[in-house]
Amino acid sequence: MLTSLAFYLFAFVLLLSATMVITARSPVHSVLFLILGFFNAAGLFVLLGAEFVAMILVIVYVGAVAVLFLFVVMMLDMGFAELRKGAMKYVPVGLIVGGILLAELAIVYANWSFVPDYQSNLASPVNADVNNTEALGALLYTDYVFAFQVAGLVLLVAMIGAIVLTHRTRGGVRRQKIAEQNARKREDVVQVIKVQPGAGV
Repeated sequence: MLTSLAFYLFAFVLLLSATMVITARSPVHSVLFLILGFFNAAGLFVLLGAEFVAMILVIVYVGAVAVLFLFVVMMLDMGFAELRKGAMKYVPVGLIVGGILLAELAIVYANWSFVPDYQSNLASPVNADVNNTEALGALLYTDYVFAFQVAGLVLLVAMIGAIVLTHRTRGGVRRQKIAEQNARKREDVVQVIKVQPGAGV
């Protein structure tokens, strides 16, 4: 009974926060509701017994991605009011696309059939003493180690691309040139003028 109440509570708050993410007028409030949604999704994962996925969701998405979104939104002076002026003309198209997706999901759910007496041992550990995190790590580093390494390489390429785009040469930006500053001589910057008494400069 307690597990069911916790599930309905987490699910209700998650749906409410997801709705507020797309309906809130302030982008800062949207990011805060997004963080609340991540916490409730992590609670649902804990109820499912996937504590490792819940921990990753809190550490990665709440601790890094959502906070990064929040700082970017707060630091950039973006005219969100001007961006939303022409947004209402796309509402009919969005409703049509959403209706099509909802109809597809309804068709899939209506034709869904469960195989009786079917048990998958893909995610369940062979040893009952092994917890979910150890089973996931053993599966990830044995059967799916190639996909795991490829995902790491994709993230590395994305990080390098972000660094290259950040440090690209742009006109009108003054940068400090340390090599030229260290190579500068006294004769290049200091000029000694001998002034005669009473003559001035």
